[in-house]
Amino acid sequence: MTTETAGASGPETAPERPSRRAEFLAFLTLAVLIWPIVAVGVVGGYGFLIWMSQIILGPPGPPH
Repeated sequence: MTTETAGASGPETAPERPSRRAEFLAFLTLAVLIWPIVAVGVVGGYGFLIWMSQIILGPPGPPH
């Protein structure tokens, strides 16, 4: 009775490295699509947070 573990039947092979074109397309996707959307979301979320806090707490400055 022998027990085999998964992957123990042959030598380990390294995962295939992505091509230069695939890396460039991934970079382009991040640089042109994803990061600008994230940046607009962060700035918009911060502005919304400030706006809501001013509605609840009042505008900044000395009290009148």
